[in-house]
Amino acid sequence: MRELTYNPLQTTLASYQQLPRELKRLETGTVPHPPLHLAVVMPLRDDWTSAAELIRRLDSAISCDAWTIEILLVDDASVESYDHNDFQTSFSSVRAIRRLRLRRNLGHQRAIAIGLVYVQQTTGCDAVIVMDADGEDTPDGVAQLLRAYCDTHGEKAIFAARSRRSESLQFRCFYFLYKFVHRCLTGMNVRVGNFSILPSAYLNTFAVMNELWNHYAAAIFRSKLPFTMVPIPRGTRIAGTSRMNFVALVSHGLSAISVFGDVVGVRLLIASLAASLVAGLGIILVVMTKFLTNWAIPGWATYATGTLVIIMIQLITIATSFTFFVLSNRTNLGFVPLRDYSLFVEEAVELYSAVEIYSHE
Repeated sequence: MRELTYNPLQTTLASYQQLPRELKRLETGTVPHPPLHLAVVMPLRDDWTSAAELIRRLDSAISCDAWTIEILLVDDASVESYDHNDFQTSFSSVRAIRRLRLRRNLGHQRAIAIGLVYVQQTTGCDAVIVMDADGEDTPDGVAQLLRAYCDTHGEKAIFAARSRRSESLQFRCFYFLYKFVHRCLTGMNVRVGNFSILPSAYLNTFAVMNELWNHYAAAIFRSKLPFTMVPIPRGTRIAGTSRMNFVALVSHGLSAISVFGDVVGVRLLIASLAASLVAGLGIILVVMTKFLTNWAIPGWATYATGTLVIIMIQLITIATSFTFFVLSNRTNLGFVPLRDYSLFVEEAVELYSAVEIYSHE
């Protein structure tokens, strides 16, 4: 009979391997983050290959933490089919992957709005991550957002401020122009995109904000909820090419500005009144010079006066229009995500469930 021997070193190693991941990190001197149940909202249109690979990378990036994830793929009326097997990987942290199919193409921002309200209505979670499905929002960036979120004890939204951009020079030039216009019209700098993590309690506010229907990040600014930013570089697409064109970019910028419609209206009202005042002073100056002085008045002064009168009338008309615009927006409720989001949802399909996988083992 073979004699059994006791090896203290092997016993210690075996016991260590059975320790929970949190206790291992305590032994190595790393303070563990509290376990979180996360919901990830990914709007996409036909980027199925990128989404499947991104989910695998995301699962690998946070597998060392005691966090669980539910993925919501907001399918913005894709026309390309997907391979169900691409989402059947054996995940460590991902517990479910769902596809929320929309009845029509609504665009990136409105897909995010519907996804957030759907999570608020159906998913119990501690925090919500919003990220693109094409790979430009990276798993390493998610890890940075989560660290910052835990450092604030889950009391603030955390946004990724792009520390490095990978777009062309032409795009960066137009983006700089957009930031300048946005600053002039709203008084706020453009600093963030959609890549972020939110406390789940924020969803109760977003569910009734009609601004969310136009632009997600701008709605955060408008809500006055606390948030902070961390510098995170933008990644590159995993597969395919971007479908964002110049028209879509302009529309995206206008959507962000529209969230601050009343602020823009008041600023333009003040600017138009100031310009009409300058035009009125110009008219008075020409008339006083004509009748109260002996100075020679050139022949074009009459035409200049007539032009200034026309400009002043137009500016006063514009100011009046902006006044009514601002007042009408104060009483117009518009689209309420909580009330209206279900109109655009065609179906919700579960692509992966950890419970089902375990039940077959």
